[in-house]
Amino acid sequence: MTTTIPGLPPNADPVQILRAGIEAAEGPVSLACSFSLEDVAIIHIAHEAGLPLGVFALDTGRLNEETCEVADALVERYRLHIDWFFPRHEAVEQLERAEGLFSFRESLDKRHACCHIRKVEPLTRALTGLAGWATGMRREQSVTRNDLQAIERDTLNGDILKINPLIDWSEEQLTNYTDEHRLPKNRLYSQGYRSIGCAPCTRAVQPGEDARAGRWWWENPEHKECGLHRR
Repeated sequence: MTTTIPGLPPNADPVQILRAGIEAAEGPVSLACSFSLEDVAIIHIAHEAGLPLGVFALDTGRLNEETCEVADALVERYRLHIDWFFPRHEAVEQLERAEGLFSFRESLDKRHACCHIRKVEPLTRALTGLAGWATGMRREQSVTRNDLQAIERDTLNGDILKINPLIDWSEEQLTNYTDEHRLPKNRLYSQGYRSIGCAPCTRAVQPGEDARAGRWWWENPEHKECGLHRR
């Protein structure tokens, strides 16, 4: 649900969006960090602007080694504290014993079940006590994100604010910003990846495909969300 923030111009830059969202939240705000180019850029932007933005991450148990390397680099560069959240081990054990290790490729329902255990339920715990959360989502990324707003009311997570500071950035802008500031960068990007999630659910994209085509590539484009950003 869109929310109106007084004084936020239509063409607000990421710092203005972040600052306005943090002030409007009137409480703690954290970035949901997957160590993407977007999330690393937001961490740098918040650091340079002196904004009080926490950082949390979801360790699904199936992250790429290259993703973990970025997490370590951010801790080293910014003396960053990352709040890590993990799936309930009982739920993972039950899923894999009953369905096997790759059930998520069998149907959309089974993929959603895996994402719920590994991502959605841990996110619920991560958001507990927060007044708002920030994401690296951009409108350009896919058809599931083209109606995003810079600051939204997240009615599915306790009516807290959801802040999308890079909403209008293009992939070129993001890449240029990353290179200009020499930000930590997942090595998989140099191998053709443009959006990186769990290792078995992510591949490099082909020329002409959108940024999230490599996520759950066996599914239709309109289904390519894990449940963290239900709308």
